[in-house]
Amino acid sequence: MSGSEDMSTLKNTSPVSLVNGNSSSSIIRASIVQASTVYNDTPKTIEKAAKLTAEAASNGSKLVVFPEAFIGGYPRGFRFGLAVGVHNDEGRDEFRKYHASAIHVPGPEVEKLAEVARKNNVYLVMGAIEKDGYTLYCTALFFSSEGRFLGKHRKLMPTSLERCIWGYGDGSTIPLYDTPVGKLGAAICWENRMPLYRTALYAKGVEIYCAPTADGSKEWQSSMLHIALEGGCFVLSACQFCQRKDFPDHPDYLFTDADDYKGDDAIVSQGGSVIISPLGKVLAGPNFESEGLVTADLDLGDIARAKLYFDVVGHYSKPDVFNLTVNEHPKKPVTFVSKAVKAEDVSEFQEK
Repeated sequence: MSGSEDMSTLKNTSPVSLVNGNSSSSIIRASIVQASTVYNDTPKTIEKAAKLTAEAASNGSKLVVFPEAFIGGYPRGFRFGLAVGVHNDEGRDEFRKYHASAIHVPGPEVEKLAEVARKNNVYLVMGAIEKDGYTLYCTALFFSSEGRFLGKHRKLMPTSLERCIWGYGDGSTIPLYDTPVGKLGAAICWENRMPLYRTALYAKGVEIYCAPTADGSKEWQSSMLHIALEGGCFVLSACQFCQRKDFPDHPDYLFTDADDYKGDDAIVSQGGSVIISPLGKVLAGPNFESEGLVTADLDLGDIARAKLYFDVVGHYSKPDVFNLTVNEHPKKPVTFVSKAVKAEDVSEFQEK
């Protein structure tokens, strides 16, 4: 299913709690989009993102989160001709196509996504493959409901073969955005298994912890539940639902061993997108069945309720024993230091 009209919707149906006729705390409706990239076609992928964002907004959502690498694609099963000590032209050409699908940040595609956020009056978190020169990064992009590009987080540590096709992020892109829908931050895929990175986000005060991922395993759910409880935050984990037919044909494609069936409609990413409260309650999802929206109402008052007993960077932190230092300076491979030339120095040179 590729069109928004075919999308299924999972959402919580609990009523908003009221005290004396008023909301007991801020209630924010949020949606995760669980859908597949249109591979090797970034314009159509952005069109698909726009339709699904509009669908979520029409349902009242003020925050919409997309999966890891939605723009540009997660190249599941592709090997780019890579093996130890082996290089080939087919792999190089495959990377050329993948690089062509990636986007510049900032750039025209970012402007289009900002307009999608503005038009639908939503805060938007979008997984994308970013190109900086000829190096690619797995990135999460943040947009305001006014249509402003807020910034990005680059994945710090790609997993296994991802390291051969993506660069490494650094501490300069670990943002947190204080917005009307809560303080937004992101950890991409197995960054969520990095306790020190999680601690950095907790210390910045993350309230809406976005976890765009390519991990559709049932075991992933345990990590998401743990992070919600550990951080005292809402966790929104967004994963693509993909079948083999969603990917380009390739003779060297590697299927997963999870299923013996290898047909075009074989599921190669089963999704599992889920929304979990700071109290450890699953509010919506997980969806392991299809493309669709996973929607829930987030009671931001649950953050304070959760931290009464456990605040991982507050009263439960033991700073007399443990300490974390985070280097947020950008790491540039080349730095140019130019000496200013005074006018008299130029004259002296010309006279000689």
